Amino acid sequence: MTAPGERKVVLVTRRTRLEELLAQYHTHAHAKFYIEHLGADFSDYLVENAAYAASLQTTVRVLEAWGRYQVIDRSHLPNMIFGASDIVVALGQDGIVANTMKYLDGQPLLGVNPEPSRYDGVLLPFVASDLELILAEVARNRRPMQAVTMAEVRLSDGQALRAVNDLFVGPRSHTSALYDIGIGEQWESQSSSGVIIATGLGSTAWIKSIVTGSLGIARSLQALGKWEGYRPAPWDSPALTFAVREPFPSKSSSTNLVLGQVSAAKPLRLRSRMPDNGVIFSDGIEADFLRFTAGMEATVSVADCRGQLAL
Repeated sequence: MTAPGERKVVLVTRRTRLEELLAQYHTHAHAKFYIEHLGADFSDYLVENAAYAASLQTTVRVLEAWGRYQVIDRSHLPNMIFGASDIVVALGQDGIVANTMKYLDGQPLLGVNPEPSRYDGVLLPFVASDLELILAEVARNRRPMQAVTMAEVRLSDGQALRAVNDLFVGPRSHTSALYDIGIGEQWESQSSSGVIIATGLGSTAWIKSIVTGSLGIARSLQALGKWEGYRPAPWDSPALTFAVREPFPSKSSSTNLVLGQVSAAKPLRLRSRMPDNGVIFSDGIEADFLRFTAGMEATVSVADCRGQLAL
């Protein structure tokens, strides 16, 4: 068994807005001109970058004292092979925690907020100065962990994709998504703006706006009685929730399967009728997608493994 101090820590980082600008415009002067030409405050980019750099410096200093560690940019996550005993630290906004978790297989994940005055950090309970203590507790299994249910989609050709917040099934561009959808014994053909399948963690995000908006419209049309509002699910809920965006009724498309629960025993199934622009992506990252074109079938269910987020 690996001793606590011998466990490797993998630090996942991200580029700041300033670093993204410099990658595109090469110099501070050009980046500043571009931002100020748009009427934005370039000094805010500098403040954010300085705060992230300071947090990263503190984090690396802790890891150097710890022992074995590795630093990777989040763009390299799809190709990263994590060890079973690794401890993973994500430094950035909430999105980097979600993006990291779906590539893990139960390894503990710590979210570090580089600038608490800027980011609410629902998934970022720690700051860099906490790490020395937190790492020691996690390594000895003495730190509370929050289980996080993940979604998983598998295509008929064997490809698979996980999601921590949600999966989107639909068109790559602003066109209608055409597909057949089924759950249990019920099937129908649909035309819509796409389907969102959310985890308990993701129930506070994209799907909340879809359901809340739909209920608000229905309430305005007096189609509903008393409405107590939308209630997100627990992060470790054993079920997913799916919602269809803007379903369009026609002679060839129905609108009955527009909201429901998905479980391991009752997965959601979809069959694409989109000739060339169908995709499935997870957690809002459109670059991380599976092609979902005519004839392909997708099965969405609860992933076998769960994320483990340190509290």
